Amino acid sequence: MISSVLPASSSVLVVCAHPDDESFGLGAVLTAFVNQGARTSVLCFTRGEASTLHVNDDDLATVRSLEFARAATVLGVSKFQLLDYPDGHLADQQFSELTAHAVRMTEEVGADLIFTFDEGGITGHPDHVRATQVAQAVSTPCGVPVLAWVIADGVAETLSHEFGAKFVGRSDEQLDFRVPIDRVIQREAIACHVSQSSSNPVLQRRLELSGDFEPLRWLIPTEPLPSTTS
Repeated sequence: MISSVLPASSSVLVVCAHPDDESFGLGAVLTAFVNQGARTSVLCFTRGEASTLHVNDDDLATVRSLEFARAATVLGVSKFQLLDYPDGHLADQQFSELTAHAVRMTEEVGADLIFTFDEGGITGHPDHVRATQVAQAVSTPCGVPVLAWVIADGVAETLSHEFGAKFVGRSDEQLDFRVPIDRVIQREAIACHVSQSSSNPVLQRRLELSGDFEPLRWLIPTEPLPSTTS
């Protein structure tokens, strides 16, 4: 059964790849966690300097770092850290080193829930995929569950058709939650990422298609899921 209620948490840690992931993808659910009384934190591995959406000649790593800090503040994030791994090359980095950063921050903030992108990284971006793998690797040593933001099959299919992009969606049978959300704060956070949102029709279309709900699924649940075999 799909729940409409977020899992209880006192401290949520987002593990993501790029500045704006915390807003464009996870922002509405992060706001919902804050409204539930949870403390939220964000660990981001790159400064997003390889983006092709930038519209001027400013140093993109610096621009996006400042945007990230502003957006995190808007989202009510208590602690955030932006690392400096090369954008587009997270899969080339030592996995144990990336995981060590996530374990350290999980312990620092006392996280009892890790929140990240779905397997497949929503868009298939290799940095998103690697960040999700790191998030899952934290579960065992830290004893915390891992929750993923996903997009619905229908939304993925429409976006892929309209924009020629490859989105990884999930059917209702694969969902654990479909939670009602308010996008007001998320949109304010998105607006902080001017370099990435000012000309981003895919983002605006996804928000329109998703409406006032966000689907979620456990990657690693609080307890093992019941076996389907005898």
